[in-house]
Amino acid sequence: MHIHILGICGTFMGSLAQLAKAQGHRVTGSDAHVYPPMSTQLEAAGIEIIEGYGPEQLDPAPDLVVVGNAMSRGNPAVEAVLNKGIPYVSGPQWLHDHVLPGKWVLAVAGTHGKTTTSSMLAWILEYAGMQPGYLIGGVPGNFRESARLSADSPFFVVEADEYDTAFFDKRSKFVNYAPRTLIINNLEYDHADIFPDLAAIQRQFHHLLRIVPGNGLVVHPLGVESIDEVIAKGCWTPTQSIALTEDNDIEASAASWRARLLVADGSRFEVLFDGQSAGIVEWQQSGTHNVLNGLAAIAAARNVGVKPADAIAALGQFKGVKRRMEFLGEHRGVSVYDDFAHHPTAIKTTLEGLRARVGRGKIIALIEPRSNTMRLGTHRSSLATACADADQVFWYQPPNMDWSLDEVVAESPVPAEVVSDLEALIQKTLNAAEPGTRVVIMSNGAFGGVHSRLVEALANQPQG
Repeated sequence: MHIHILGICGTFMGSLAQLAKAQGHRVTGSDAHVYPPMSTQLEAAGIEIIEGYGPEQLDPAPDLVVVGNAMSRGNPAVEAVLNKGIPYVSGPQWLHDHVLPGKWVLAVAGTHGKTTTSSMLAWILEYAGMQPGYLIGGVPGNFRESARLSADSPFFVVEADEYDTAFFDKRSKFVNYAPRTLIINNLEYDHADIFPDLAAIQRQFHHLLRIVPGNGLVVHPLGVESIDEVIAKGCWTPTQSIALTEDNDIEASAASWRARLLVADGSRFEVLFDGQSAGIVEWQQSGTHNVLNGLAAIAAARNVGVKPADAIAALGQFKGVKRRMEFLGEHRGVSVYDDFAHHPTAIKTTLEGLRARVGRGKIIALIEPRSNTMRLGTHRSSLATACADADQVFWYQPPNMDWSLDEVVAESPVPAEVVSDLEALIQKTLNAAEPGTRVVIMSNGAFGGVHSRLVEALANQPQG
């Protein structure tokens, strides 16, 4: 079968393309913005990518078109699909119909940490010899690709996104996945382009809970009001909670799983289950958000038979995920990282974790507010304080954003500046960086190739 995917370079659709290819289909696809790491991964898999959405790409017609949720009416390729009567389906529906039947699905949902936690969970199961299939919205360091079929394994790990499914299906993607084990990492207001308020997102999570079977498991953080409200609407599945804890912490002691930090940056922590020590995680990750991600992955893995001790050992070998505080290089004593920051909370937790790791070392943040929610200005009031752990912030003002970042700079607790030219942004960073500086580039897009351009500029600086 020839399957053509519209929006193939999105993290979900690109991963889905690899699953379809592994099933033996001929897979092609198109996108308006083709950039690594997904474009590189697709090319390596032998999947043809077409730039743009011209209707000629559907002549001759494929057997099936899988439509990404970024596609809308008026798109030339979408209109051609409808006019020609070519069979079409959403990506989540295709996954439900052709990959997930008969699988024990372990899904990771929440506003933040889905990609990282899914990668942790898939790696834990791999380390335990279960060879799971998986679909992750990023490229895990412990695997060569972002998706794997693994037809012989009964387990499948999926990153479960609450964004809508397609222009013809406005339910959240995750209602297609039928999870038996579900992690809800956290729940905040996001996706302001499709959800009017937090209550609308909570409604979708309630729909998700409705399809988790009674012999499954729901893992969630202890005492998060937005999640507790969803569970209160109805939950027919056993739950286990996770929390950070300190000695004699009565409130956290109510959690099923607890993590006690042994190092402030979270690179070493003890895992407790039902009050008993299960072992100590020593790994390369930092930040309390990653500690909670790891704790949730341990809990979910235990639900399918992985001993906590084995899960803890697996996390000790966890290599992280591309674009999640990914180390890009170091020149002249200046280290550069790439982070997929899409929300003020993601910015805050990442910088907090880095600050805990480097102490008084200098941190410079380069931030592009690219997500739909940040472009709409929904969280503008919390952007400034999200950067409190940086020493200096350069905000990139995209040309098509309707509000000015000057107001964020005016409220910034640390030195900050708005820059609208990428070359100027690179030069200002070079001028501000000194040996020992960590530069974190924060965007959920390509950011004009700033990542490689900055690393190259640092490498080409004259000795001095």
